[in-house]
Amino acid sequence: MLSWEQIQTHCLAQKCAAEDFPFGDDVPVYKVKGKMFALVAASPNLRITLKCDPYKAEMLRDMYPAVQAGYHMNKRHWNTITIDGSIADDELLAMIDDSYQLVVKGLKQAEREQL
Repeated sequence: MLSWEQIQTHCLAQKCAAEDFPFGDDVPVYKVKGKMFALVAASPNLRITLKCDPYKAEMLRDMYPAVQAGYHMNKRHWNTITIDGSIADDELLAMIDDSYQLVVKGLKQAEREQL
């Protein structure tokens, strides 16, 4: 089961990723070029909110009880995943990578070229 530190390390390993705390010291937000690709909440349970292709988002929600529509986010494009050990670590890391790539894809061409 991934720890908060492992999630943080993986998020920050993305090219040009930055950590921000707009919602308080205990809710890190990971951004690329100022656009959020991940939000981590540790209380009451460790959870991560990630951008997702709408079709895949629905599929993941059907496959895993730990995957829910994004909390306080556009439910079509964001999932909130409870880190409870029910999803393999490599699958969770792939979800983070997918979220990052979706956000990068939505950046302006000049911003993408800077990456």
